[in-house]
Amino acid sequence: MKARELRDYSNDELAQRLKEAKEELFNLRFQVATGQLDNTSKIVETKRDIARIFTVIREQELEEQTGEEIDEEAS
Repeated sequence: MKARELRDYSNDELAQRLKEAKEELFNLRFQVATGQLDNTSKIVETKRDIARIFTVIREQELEEQTGEEIDEEAS
């Protein structure tokens, strides 16, 4: 999931994506603990997705406060 794609979502959609990503991370950790997960890089990928979602949420908050659009080229 790219940050560029996430910027098109509303706050509610981002909150839903965040919830789904956190649930996925929980399930992946559970699979690691039970020895069922073969591809452990999925955990890192999911953590990065969560971080991207938080970043986009924060960008949108700052846009609302300042009324200016944040430059997408900087990220």
